[in-house]
Amino acid sequence: MAKRDVVFPAGRQALYERNHYSPAIRANGLLFVSGQVGSREDGSPEPDLTAQVHRAFGNLNTVLQAAGCSFDDVIDVTVFMVDPESTFRTVWDVVPQYWGSAPHPTLTAVGVTWLYGFQFEIKVIAKLP
Repeated sequence: MAKRDVVFPAGRQALYERNHYSPAIRANGLLFVSGQVGSREDGSPEPDLTAQVHRAFGNLNTVLQAAGCSFDDVIDVTVFMVDPESTFRTVWDVVPQYWGSAPHPTLTAVGVTWLYGFQFEIKVIAKLP
């Protein structure tokens, strides 16, 4: 197997190493970003849902920037929400602040029962510049 071309944002490598995954991998002109949650610097969840979603997007942006990308390069999004019936509106009030105007990336939203103490996670595929 070829060596993975891993992207590590500054200051968070220990978190990824502790949890045994790569934040993002470059392959075939694309950037595959692992799910990003609203974790604080120490890895703990941001308790407020709105703040957690903002922090998840901030963490995602940090990974994208480390690869030379931005939200404009994102082509596919998967979001995971615990109890989407009660969290969807709060999450969707935050999303437009990051995506901007149309055309938007493709999206799959999934309701889940557990996210390691988080309520929201976002995973993307972006086109490398």
